[in-house]
Amino acid sequence: MCTWSQVPIWDSRAQGPAQRGMWRWSLHKKVERDPSKSPALVRILLRELEKAESEDLRHVIIPLLHTLMYVLTKATGVAEELYRRTYAFCMRLLTLPAPYCTVALDCAVRLKTETAVPGTLYQRLVIAEQNLPSELYPYQESALLLEIQAAQEQQTPEACMRHVVSHALQAALGEACHAGALQRKLQASSRHALERIFHAVVAAVEQMASEPSPSREGHLERLEEIYCSLLGPAAAARGRCGGHDALQDRPPSIPLPSPYITFHLWTDEEQLWKELVLFLRPRSQMRLSADLEALDLQGLLPDRELARVSVLSTDSGIERDLPLGADELLAPSSPEMEHGGLQRKGGMKKRAWPLDLLMLGGWDGPPGLHRRTGRPDGDGELLPGVSRLHTARVLVLGDDRMMGRLAQAYHSLRKRETQKFCLTPRLSLQLYYIPVLAPAASRQPELGELAAFLGRADPWYQNTVNTLCPAIHKLAEMPPSLGSSRTVDPFILDVITYYVRMGTQPIYFQIYTVKIFFGDLSQDPPEDIFLTELTVKIQDSKLPKDGFSPRRKGVAEGPGAELSICYQKALLSHRAQEVTVSLRATGLVLKALPGSDTEVSGPTHCPPTAAPLPDHTCLNVSVTEVVKTSNLAGRSFSVVTNTFRTANIRIQSQDQRLLTLLLDKDSRRTFRDVVRFEVAPCPEPHSGTQKSKALWLSSHQQKEMERTRTMPKPLLMPINTFSGIVQ
Repeated sequence: MCTWSQVPIWDSRAQGPAQRGMWRWSLHKKVERDPSKSPALVRILLRELEKAESEDLRHVIIPLLHTLMYVLTKATGVAEELYRRTYAFCMRLLTLPAPYCTVALDCAVRLKTETAVPGTLYQRLVIAEQNLPSELYPYQESALLLEIQAAQEQQTPEACMRHVVSHALQAALGEACHAGALQRKLQASSRHALERIFHAVVAAVEQMASEPSPSREGHLERLEEIYCSLLGPAAAARGRCGGHDALQDRPPSIPLPSPYITFHLWTDEEQLWKELVLFLRPRSQMRLSADLEALDLQGLLPDRELARVSVLSTDSGIERDLPLGADELLAPSSPEMEHGGLQRKGGMKKRAWPLDLLMLGGWDGPPGLHRRTGRPDGDGELLPGVSRLHTARVLVLGDDRMMGRLAQAYHSLRKRETQKFCLTPRLSLQLYYIPVLAPAASRQPELGELAAFLGRADPWYQNTVNTLCPAIHKLAEMPPSLGSSRTVDPFILDVITYYVRMGTQPIYFQIYTVKIFFGDLSQDPPEDIFLTELTVKIQDSKLPKDGFSPRRKGVAEGPGAELSICYQKALLSHRAQEVTVSLRATGLVLKALPGSDTEVSGPTHCPPTAAPLPDHTCLNVSVTEVVKTSNLAGRSFSVVTNTFRTANIRIQSQDQRLLTLLLDKDSRRTFRDVVRFEVAPCPEPHSGTQKSKALWLSSHQQKEMERTRTMPKPLLMPINTFSGIVQ
């Protein structure tokens, strides 16, 4: 028995967040170096999970379950009984509230397939991440890491194919597989022979996994045939009888290759859109027909082009009088051919537009509890005939300023999709965030507000991702080596990989829009968005006397400015109550995230037909108010801070003092000489084509679309975590 069983695997009193994150990494590294320890580690993790269940230690269930699933994905030689025990444990978790039931369902679906067809999880993960060609599993993934400069060592496609074949045969055959001889045979195979073996193994695994009731015995029999064709019947028989050398008893390690990650410095506002298009374009040219490529324009044009297309016709309009085109051939026995003489060609056809597609409210939105978790996120069809075969995982490294820029890019992307609906039907976009410590001269660097919120909401995110900050900070401070490329530390890359693979539960954040009015009336009021914070400061300068708003009589001079604040008070009953106050203030701060003293709550998942409405979708406003007092010594001023919660607010300067706005702590997003601004939740972008498309809807769908237009859904940006918000 390995030494891991000597001490409790998870002791929150003896370990801090950084130690727990390092503990997880060291366990996976030990298994990678010695695969024979995988079954023992699986037993220990399963024992700890069952102990946590019996003692109601829910805070350790999700971290242990993620660690166990990661080991099972890479392990070979695990007994079927352990798979079934783990599956039964996940099924028992379905009675718990979210996020436990959500994570458990995701694991149970994958375990059911892996139990019947061992090696499926590893094979699908490598094929998707390494973009290996496979007709039976055509899903592709790409990870875009923004705001870091690094190089990554990539495995060749041939090496990845050898890993897939070796893992599938060892997982299915167990001790009967002569692992050393198998790897030597694969190493000596040519590229053509290796591809043939790879496709045969993938076909055997995927065909069995797609069966309604997959048979483990049938899968074993098929892979035994492939194994015998590789090593010959005699070698295969020796392997089953245990006749190989004792030195071969320890199976060689089969690594799980790191996903294909491209690194980018974020220098262009449209960079996210460009990278997603570049990710789709080469594969769409190879995999999608010309008809599907034309889907970008077919029926999805602006209003003026959708209204009506008139063509002068000189034919009779009867279909039998016209020759059939190459793309219009009909089967001789089809009903269309039998009744072709009574049909007319070129008439107005009714399209069955999906309502969610027209309203775009569910664009890559929250998946329901019954999504297909055996395949990459976003699997499914938004349009008939177009499958979402690609998953782009965008990781952003930075502070709150970078997340503000990501919110801008996300809003721009969603707005662009309302004009040309080309990415949404084919691409699942997953967003991840890895915080970087902001340097501070006088104190220790601190986590940003978004990272701190994610750490409070998801303790495993705190232990795994937020503890990366010191390591990344040290890497950034290291001088670059001359004559060598700068590479990512293995620990950092491994944790990033673990986060991308296991972080499947999103937390949704409200994006807010701000409309700004300047003192110069000749300037058009711009609109911008922010994600975490809007800071308001009072400028020393004033408007000229003929400016936007003259100073009211009787207002005493003093620090700050006289402000008129009108906001909608946030009530538990959600009833609208508008409040208007006038006060003198030296500044305001509008925060979109609750502080550490505020309870984090709110659902992270909801039915696909409804938009998620977490409780933290609310602005926390802090006003630094100036209070005037008079006494025998004269007039004096004191400062107090008032706080309230709202979703909509309008603020205007009343005494010619100008304001300065700072969005998401980003000095590049500063607006000066402001006299008034309005803040509200950013709604889902809408397209002018919806009015024309509504002509093709039924009366019920038209009413639903009208109701949605009057009550627009808020635009929420998802950030993936390990468990979502843990209550």
